[in-house]
Amino acid sequence: QVQLVESGGGSVQPGGSLSLSCVASGYTYCMGWFRQVPGEERELVAAILTGGGGSTYYGDFVRGRFTISRDNAKNNLTLLMNNLKVEDTAMYYCAADPARPCRLSTSIPRPQLVGQGTQITVSS
Repeated sequence: QVQLVESGGGSVQPGGSLSLSCVASGYTYCMGWFRQVPGEERELVAAILTGGGGSTYYGDFVRGRFTISRDNAKNNLTLLMNNLKVEDTAMYYCAADPARPCRLSTSIPRPQLVGQGTQITVSS
């Protein structure tokens, strides 16, 4: 089974920037992140397809602040997050689907593979 190892995250003040990285041990059809706050449902942050022109999907709350990119040759994924807000505070999980369909890209993600998660805290 493909393993996901993520890094990055941490704490930042409102308006600041952070990046997340994730490496997959093998091929995945789509890959990205969802986030979750205790007691609430998961929500898509961003996802990208390996093929299909590298189509990208973002959660509605992103509004141009985040950018996802992928190095297919290395199965390496990066999420750049700018203008972070207090409400972005959550646990962020790297996730992937090894084959179609891309369950990660839905509004309530249910991907087959999930990483260990990393906490992002935005506070002044």
